[in-house]
Amino acid sequence: ERERERMTEYSYWDGTGHRRTAKVKKGFTIRQLLCEVQKEFKELQRVSVDSLMFIKEDIIIPHQFTFHHLIVNKARGESGPLFHFDVHEDVRMLGDARKEKDESHPAKVVDRRWYERNKHVFPASRWEIYDPEKEFEKYTIHGGEVQGQ
Repeated sequence: ERERERMTEYSYWDGTGHRRTAKVKKGFTIRQLLCEVQKEFKELQRVSVDSLMFIKEDIIIPHQFTFHHLIVNKARGESGPLFHFDVHEDVRMLGDARKEKDESHPAKVVDRRWYERNKHVFPASRWEIYDPEKEFEKYTIHGGEVQGQ
């Protein structure tokens, strides 16, 4: 299961988005993904991978976490789950009309220097560091289905 590959959508964010897709294994760490992202953008090849940040649904996810950890622990942020790797994934692959119901936003990859200069401005002003212990209120995805912990 940890070796299963999936496509993860992200956007290199420097004030505007540059959307791409990367193939990751569930056992990959955020750092491993950032190493792949770094190869895609010339301007990122000049910075250390340690200077890159991975943000998903307003949550800054530290480099050491694996996608497996985030999936198994159903990691979430204020707006709901960070990733949808359950049955919805298969529905989306088939192009089913239900795709839009709970699609999460692409992750953002930013240079830490950009973040430090812009953390007082939206969207960076909303970002917070991932805390696996933090609990959020219940939330609704679509049509009133209550989900959450």
